[in-house]
Amino acid sequence: MTNNLKVERAIHNMTQADLALKIGVSRQSINAMEKNKYVPSTVLALKVAKLFNKPVEDIFFLEETD
Repeated sequence: MTNNLKVERAIHNMTQADLALKIGVSRQSINAMEKNKYVPSTVLALKVAKLFNKPVEDIFFLEETD
């Protein structure tokens, strides 16, 4: 799974720490998601989508190998 979290954060002028605080995870979790080293739970992905007011599919993308 890939994502465009970094782009969304930039659009909303947020740091990794800002995003982490708003969705209740650590900054390290945001960093790992942005580097595609961590796949968020469904609940976490929905929290991110709700925060950015976008559908989950606009932020997280399945790869063919998923």
